[in-house]
Amino acid sequence: MQDTTIDVHEELASAPVGRMHVTLGIVLALLTLFDGYDTFNPAYVIHYVRGPWGLSLQQAGMLVSSGLVGFLVGAAVHGVLADRFGRRITLIVGLWTTTVFSILTALFADSFANFCTLRILTGLGLGVLLPLSTTYINELAPRRVANTFALWGVALGWASGGAAAGIVGVLVTPHTGWQGLYWVGSLSLLLIPFVHRYLPESPKFALLRGDDAEVKSILAKLRPERAEAYSRYPVGRPATDTRTSVLALLDKPYRKLSIAIWTTSFLSLFCIFGLSGWIPTLMQARGESFGASFAFGASMQVTSFVGALVCGHLVDRFQHPRYWLCAWSLGGAASVLVLILFHSHWVNLVCSAMAGFCIIGGQFVLNNFTAASYETRMRATAVGMELAVGRLGAILGPFIGGALQQVFGGSGAMLAAICMAAAGAAASVLAATKTTGLGPNDAGAAEPTTVNIAHG
Repeated sequence: MQDTTIDVHEELASAPVGRMHVTLGIVLALLTLFDGYDTFNPAYVIHYVRGPWGLSLQQAGMLVSSGLVGFLVGAAVHGVLADRFGRRITLIVGLWTTTVFSILTALFADSFANFCTLRILTGLGLGVLLPLSTTYINELAPRRVANTFALWGVALGWASGGAAAGIVGVLVTPHTGWQGLYWVGSLSLLLIPFVHRYLPESPKFALLRGDDAEVKSILAKLRPERAEAYSRYPVGRPATDTRTSVLALLDKPYRKLSIAIWTTSFLSLFCIFGLSGWIPTLMQARGESFGASFAFGASMQVTSFVGALVCGHLVDRFQHPRYWLCAWSLGGAASVLVLILFHSHWVNLVCSAMAGFCIIGGQFVLNNFTAASYETRMRATAVGMELAVGRLGAILGPFIGGALQQVFGGSGAMLAAICMAAAGAAASVLAATKTTGLGPNDAGAAEPTTVNIAHG
């Protein structure tokens, strides 16, 4: 006997990786490349403006933190907008915002106040790109390669962008000044037509919106071998409400999970931006050359992608994401501790690379873990809030790092704070469980159930 409705969640989860998946992965990787690039390039501005603008160490930290203030607002608000108006249009608006204000930063940021103001406005767009790309790709990822596919589609772009910021800092800024960082960033303008052309709406969001024709069209592109079945059978309707309030994340089934994820993200991003924001300056103070000091930041981004892939593969194969994330955070804490205790070129190189591998790499998997832990109707809001709360830590990391260096006259206290925050993240992620008895990585359990059409 053949069933009579299409279970959209199961169709997506059981799909083989096809041409459409690859195309969407490339588009999202390019989106997050510009996000990662723009997020980390202020670290390479400090060297050029601290003297001319007469900045204290705390103000220098604010150069990095200012964009994260806007990111916090964008990440907190975008989820509600994306869950109401759609993933596609919200991503496009975020990309336009980031592009326009990158150009304006290169043109008009001629003082500390102007730079910070423009960075806050740029951050409103950045607050959309990474979290919403994470939500989008997790809604399309086949179950058996969920983390690996999402990491290739998002983490690769973001890490490549962060590495590119270091490369541009070394090779371009000596000739153009720090403004060259933002002229390169404005090349995101070239990506906008491709996003308009190739990025469809998320089929799960289209399902919630009741647009069955669009759902079937997207499914047929993702799984062309089943296009005939999609034309014959109706789409199963989700038997759930469409509430997307942030307060829904604190309802009883999700309260413990949400608080633990938010705490972990806060501490993780405190470490990431505290270390990444100061790594070029820190390494110059340790005796590294200008080029090598900037290259340390790029190497952290490269190793972060490798760390994310390894962690994501282990999660896909063995499950238990909380334990793998805990191990990655502890590895990050250990690498920073060694950086405190020993001073040599090789210690600087290996420990900064391992910090990127563990701390930044683990954050990518935490983003995917968050997306997989909530239903479609609230997923974008959940990821947005995770990164919005996390950005509080990201804002404080560079600022507190500068303050600790100024008070204690060196980097030891700052690195100790980062080490303790990484250990705290390892502890908090273990508490990230639902109270209903459903496993937090069981995305299928959170989806509305419909009847499957027969395969074959």
